[in-house]
Amino acid sequence: MRTRNIGRVAALSAALLFGLATAATAATAATAPSEVYAEVTAADIADPGAVITDSPAELAAARTASQAIAWYSSRTGSTAYQGYCEKAARLSWDRVTHHASAIEHWQSSDGARHTTGTPPKGAFVFWNISAYGHVGIADGSGGVWATSVGGAIGHAKQSYFGNYLGWKPGNSN
Repeated sequence: MRTRNIGRVAALSAALLFGLATAATAATAATAPSEVYAEVTAADIADPGAVITDSPAELAAARTASQAIAWYSSRTGSTAYQGYCEKAARLSWDRVTHHASAIEHWQSSDGARHTTGTPPKGAFVFWNISAYGHVGIADGSGGVWATSVGGAIGHAKQSYFGNYLGWKPGNSN
């Protein structure tokens, strides 16, 4: 992974965006490498020190597990997703794929099923606690973030729920 100093590019992008660019800055923009401008986004302008990687797969793998956990963590104590554990797991990863229930997700061909080992950070962790099952997100250290922890979103040991089924790798597909 490499970083780029995009502060100057961000300032120029902001000037162009808000119509503050002069002929000189527009000429500079025209002669600069196009790849630099192709990668500048509104987020880059807001954070000129942002790290940019050449591999979208590397970036997705490096950030989504932490973001999935952060989604749960920021909702600690919320009861908004009681009875909707699969929806919470999907939203935490910002997934495109939808499953009607945790047990359907577990039984689907959406990811390899693992029944041994400590689930890695961000993995979907499944239990057979009802006809619909239950799912949460692994913290990578034997704990999980899930709904229904003391009646709300919370963090608990993996053994908090009975009838452990296993885990599948977390992802945003």
